[in-house]
Amino acid sequence: RSMMPAAVRRRKPGFIQRVFVSLARFPAPQDLEQLRRRAPRQARILEILSEQGSSRLSVLLKKSGAGRQSVRRLESKGWVRTARRTAERDPWERELILPSTPPELMPQQKRALAAIGDAIQGGEPRVVLLFGVTGSGKTEVYLGAIAEVLQRGQGAIVLVPEISLTPQTVERFRSRFGDTVAVLHSGLSEGERHDEWHRLNRGEARIAIGARSALFAPVRNPGLIVVDEEHETTYKQEETPRYHARDVAVMRGRQEGCAVVLGSATPSLETYYNAVRGKYRLVELPVRVDHRRMPTVRVVDMRVEAEKAGLRVISADLLEAVRLRLERGEQVMFFLNRRGFASALICPRCGYAAACADCSVTMTYHLQGPRLLCHLCGREQKVPARCPQCGDKTFRYAGVGTQRVEQVAARLFPGAVVQRMDSDITTRRGAHRRILWDFRAGKIDILIGTQMIAKGLDFPNVTLVGVIYADIMLHMPDFRAAERTFQLLTQVAGRAGRGELSGEVVVQTFTPYHPAIQAARSLDFRTFYDQEVEFRRELAYPPFARLACVRFRGESEAAVKETAERLKHAVEPELSGTAISGPAPAPVAKVRGKFRYQLLLRSRGIRTVCRALKDILRRFRAPRGVEITVDVDPVSLL
Repeated sequence: RSMMPAAVRRRKPGFIQRVFVSLARFPAPQDLEQLRRRAPRQARILEILSEQGSSRLSVLLKKSGAGRQSVRRLESKGWVRTARRTAERDPWERELILPSTPPELMPQQKRALAAIGDAIQGGEPRVVLLFGVTGSGKTEVYLGAIAEVLQRGQGAIVLVPEISLTPQTVERFRSRFGDTVAVLHSGLSEGERHDEWHRLNRGEARIAIGARSALFAPVRNPGLIVVDEEHETTYKQEETPRYHARDVAVMRGRQEGCAVVLGSATPSLETYYNAVRGKYRLVELPVRVDHRRMPTVRVVDMRVEAEKAGLRVISADLLEAVRLRLERGEQVMFFLNRRGFASALICPRCGYAAACADCSVTMTYHLQGPRLLCHLCGREQKVPARCPQCGDKTFRYAGVGTQRVEQVAARLFPGAVVQRMDSDITTRRGAHRRILWDFRAGKIDILIGTQMIAKGLDFPNVTLVGVIYADIMLHMPDFRAAERTFQLLTQVAGRAGRGELSGEVVVQTFTPYHPAIQAARSLDFRTFYDQEVEFRRELAYPPFARLACVRFRGESEAAVKETAERLKHAVEPELSGTAISGPAPAPVAKVRGKFRYQLLLRSRGIRTVCRALKDILRRFRAPRGVEITVDVDPVSLL
């Protein structure tokens, strides 16, 4: 229950030692006058301390212009005394966060809060799905529920899927609950995480906010766990120990006897299925706060656009919509879930494509350098002057990334301030916060980003969202591809029109009639759910079965394939009622120089599958250099 990150545990002593200087006794007037003549900096130190009583040493030296030796001499005369005190690091100490009071809730919010309150007090079921459209005031419901928990003398944990969401979430929670809020995520320094963890452990802070690892925060007597945007794949940890924070939150809630709230405008099919069946309590927020209108969604068929004027990054419809918003002083967001400038560098003469030597993917072209970068292993290389195969000097850039959208937007809208926000830009600490606050302050007109801008952010002056290429995730070899496309489009559409002004979303796509695109166009979750759940039922995919993916990795493809086939033969007699697919190469067949195969097991009884796999793998002998891992309930099959 009180797991602390290993990197944090190693830090000793974990506190900043600061020297404070205080006035022990004031010298006699003749002594002070003599000191002014002989040692004016020492006299200045005494004058400062006579006004303040005490001061941190570094501040005192800066104000007086003196050195440490001056303080030591005053200490030897008995006029000042120094002491070392511990001071905790506060990651938000430089931010001005004003207190706030709860607003008047809408009737739908009051009903939701009452349902969560019933779960907090022990009503069944203890897990609540808060299904609310974007902008419906889910966060205010969370705040009200946590206030109730605090009145009961209990604590709370709030999980958010992205570090980029943390600053805005923390600001709202700290404005309501002050220093009782602690923050835990990888964007903090080790020392800051150490101090925040200990504030929770000592009971000084009673609310923990952070990404998935914050679930293990040592909150005393938790009464509520909130998983915001519960559908997000970032809640799944892909390294050992593999766990899904949403599912572990439900289990911790059961063990602690506390309520769990899963919130989303686009809940995962598994969660919504559990709510429909009555395993979870379903609470809905069907309209936006103050009955503000949902954004209008327009779909642009890029096939028609290409026939008219050739293939362009920004269609004519989107171009005109942006110009209109900029003229009115409103803000625009462009969404594209692919970073870099172009997804491939291709020779038009011979067809050569620059590929990663260690992974089975093409390298992405980035403007900085310029360079070619593999987004799987991080391999980097210079852009060749000529084609390595035929020697031709002409290259063609295939595909579109956020860098190219930024370049095009800056050219088309020269009077606008354009800012990109992706993982290439936000590597420096605090970059997320600076960009988002500049955008909120109106210093940025057009914000371009990947999925980190697609959810949870609230900017009232954003009236237009342009989805540059809606098909990126749709055609991936994964049974969740349609679900993720619908979720992402609906979430990014929800960034528009959250203030008094109405919003519009322009979706550019080459497959406008796909069910996921059409459902997102009408922002109709239930229609999408009804269609998708029948597809899952027919093929026995979640929520109608549980999955276990056995992955094999090694430098020798033959050894990896042979090992996978041997394990399948060992598993089949033990799991006669389980559907076994493969072994087959993974969709991304090679990563970091290692070939990848996988075996997929589908069963209603996952415990039986896990017990059998554990027993078989205990006896199974894999050849040297072949790794075997088991991922139960994988969120990605890539």
